[in-house]
Amino acid sequence: MRKALRLQRGWGQQIIFLWPALLFFLTIVVTPFILGFYYSSTNWNGLDLDKAVWTGADNWKRIFMNDDKFWDSLFFTLRFTVVSVIAANVLALLLAFLLMTALKTKKVLRTIFFMPNVIGGILLGYIWQFIFTKGFATIGEMTGISFFQLPWLGTAGTGFWGLVIVFVWQTAGYMMVIYIAGLAGIPKDLIEAAKIDGARAPQLFKSVYVPLIMPSITICLFLTTSNAFKMFDLNLSLTKGGPGTSTQSLAYNIYAEALINNRYGLGTAKALLFFFAVSLITVTQVWLTKRKEVSA
Repeated sequence: MRKALRLQRGWGQQIIFLWPALLFFLTIVVTPFILGFYYSSTNWNGLDLDKAVWTGADNWKRIFMNDDKFWDSLFFTLRFTVVSVIAANVLALLLAFLLMTALKTKKVLRTIFFMPNVIGGILLGYIWQFIFTKGFATIGEMTGISFFQLPWLGTAGTGFWGLVIVFVWQTAGYMMVIYIAGLAGIPKDLIEAAKIDGARAPQLFKSVYVPLIMPSITICLFLTTSNAFKMFDLNLSLTKGGPGTSTQSLAYNIYAEALINNRYGLGTAKALLFFFAVSLITVTQVWLTKRKEVSA
């Protein structure tokens, strides 16, 4: 009896402390998400709820059958994600290995490499816009190097690579910290034993380092994949999807549909499709990499 009373009292205390956060979560996250399913099947303009007429599956038919810009944005986002995820993780892993060596300035370098992640995406985008359009142009005039004379952000190709460069520059430092934590957890005895057995650097990396830092790889791949798919602030501040819509990410396409074209119903349908696509890809990635994790 006393145990039951203590259990009830414990649950009561937990509910008292939990319900404010739960109420906010239900109000701010769950309720709008559920309402999104309804508005995705209307022609709501985002202003007058009375004019939110039920249209059934019309928005979904339009997305799948008559919205080339959406699929162009999806293809651009997929290309951007693949290139950015690979580049950011390779660079972060290289920096992590470099800063695990006995460098006197490694603490300072870790801080410097991490700092871009602290800067907000919008501000970072405008800084790099100035660098691409003014800084690179000035360097190109002074040195004659063709790389700096390219029309950065002026064509679809250079705009794509401009976004990749800024995303990797912002993201790699944070991923580097996660990789350093993973490398620091590898027992030195294993590395020494592998070296005694004659393992060279490529074999050490493939057979010792990679399996033991797989939890860090899982986290970094998840973060970079989800952030690359959801990339919006850099797209808005650097290219605004231009020239035309050639560098328009899927998140920017949804924003333009809802807030610029005032088609909130169609924008909500795209957002839901985007949510399920990103969820499926990231969950699959975590499941695949989790299977390869081993313990030291």
